[in-house]
Amino acid sequence: MTIIDGPWGVYVHVPWCRHRCPYCAFYVETGTDVQWVAFVDRVLREDSARRPAFGALADTVFLGGGTPSRMPPEPLARLITGLRARPGAEITAEANPEDVDDAWLDGALRAGLTRLSLGVQTFHEAHAKRLGRASTVRQARDTCRRVAASGIASWSVDLIFAVPGQTLDDLHADLDTILELGAPHVSLYGLTFEEGTPFERLRARGNMTPVDDDGWREMYEAIVQRLRAAGLDRYEVSNFARPGHESAHNRLYWNDRPYLGLGPSAHGYAPDGTRWIDVADVAAWMAQDDPTASSEMPSPRARAVDLLLSALRGRDGLDLEYLRRRTGHILSASALAPLSSEGLVVRSGTRIALAEAGFPVSDAIVRHLVDRLAVEPKAD
Repeated sequence: MTIIDGPWGVYVHVPWCRHRCPYCAFYVETGTDVQWVAFVDRVLREDSARRPAFGALADTVFLGGGTPSRMPPEPLARLITGLRARPGAEITAEANPEDVDDAWLDGALRAGLTRLSLGVQTFHEAHAKRLGRASTVRQARDTCRRVAASGIASWSVDLIFAVPGQTLDDLHADLDTILELGAPHVSLYGLTFEEGTPFERLRARGNMTPVDDDGWREMYEAIVQRLRAAGLDRYEVSNFARPGHESAHNRLYWNDRPYLGLGPSAHGYAPDGTRWIDVADVAAWMAQDDPTASSEMPSPRARAVDLLLSALRGRDGLDLEYLRRRTGHILSASALAPLSSEGLVVRSGTRIALAEAGFPVSDAIVRHLVDRLAVEPKAD
């Protein structure tokens, strides 16, 4: 049995959706004839094949998608039980409001779910229609209220901002509703125009104009101010939580911890550093004994870039000594100096982290540091 020093998690990609949202670039299927028992069987077989490289009991389980809330409670319970998490583990499922009726919510809690991530995106009727949301604003509000009253350990609301046509007043109205409903966690998504999506095609034809950089930043900073004033702390660039409600699973990603990826198109990160991606096709994934589409051991530089991309998103930042030991790469004082002098990055001992002013421009900071990564000089 493999013994991992530190926490690790399981991610399961559940690819089915009622329909594809026009901004979504994830692998999803929209068929209605889903063989849930066969899907769970296949996930658990893949888990059994990959688990020896990880260990006996996971610290977190995250069901993403797609729309995991489409899964009925019976196969959901069998899946959660079969994935073998330690007692007290965080068990999260993404859910759309229209799926979470009383029967599903009660069954999910009985199955062991401890956390729900609700794909609300907006409480503005016109923007919800533009984003292709299947739930009505009333459904979204009602679902949040029922989840809040259910006794679940934690729950989260997804919020999309920088939607074309969205005003600052619209955004504040969304925030008013989120705070009124008492969400203990909020995940932000600034709308992006991903290749191959209907929104990207509309943008390319000139039929949809993205919010400009100034507007994007104004909205982001308004969100930060409102949520912080209400007691939700920014613990990652796009994630805010009340104390005790941070996502333990997502923190694994930002802290360079292994995760066992299962399901079509799922990504995984083994304890030895190997990364893999499963085939992005349900039929092929179901049929193949080994559903791996690609697998690689990243180069030292690639591992260093991954560390910068993930760790610097989080409030705790990156330990430069860990970067050196893990990848053989360093960041010199001259690489950090302009960021420090501009108040974008703070340093404490061997650790660097984003300063308050650095969060809105985190992508540019990471690009700056990636360009200045250097191989540790060999000792004479």
